[in-house]
Amino acid sequence: MSKNIFEQIKKINEYGQEYWDSRKLAQILEYSDYRNFENAIERAKTACQKSGQYINEHFVDSTETQKSRNQYGETLGKTIPLVILSRYACYLIAQNADPSKEVVALAQTYFAVQTRKQETQELLKELLRR
Repeated sequence: MSKNIFEQIKKINEYGQEYWDSRKLAQILEYSDYRNFENAIERAKTACQKSGQYINEHFVDSTETQKSRNQYGETLGKTIPLVILSRYACYLIAQNADPSKEVVALAQTYFAVQTRKQETQELLKELLRR
């Protein structure tokens, strides 16, 4: 598994902002039970708040509909919760995920490096504006 897997699941919203779907990230980080991944999300939210950031800017509660067919061939929809995550949120989740998983170490490195690149780019833009 390469760090590109995190780029592959990244999405871009209508404002050009990147984000990740918590359910897809949970799968990549090898969480078979999403409820266990929710614990990492909650710890990441706490870290976000303690660092002086606004949780709602990095963690946005949402839902999606999972479609399946019943025994009669009818399409059924089940609404499931998920969280829309910023890069910073993903970084915090990686720091709070199960450290015994090799893919978590890969995520920690990827999001740390990419978050630093983003910070540097924003700083450069600010300097150029001045």
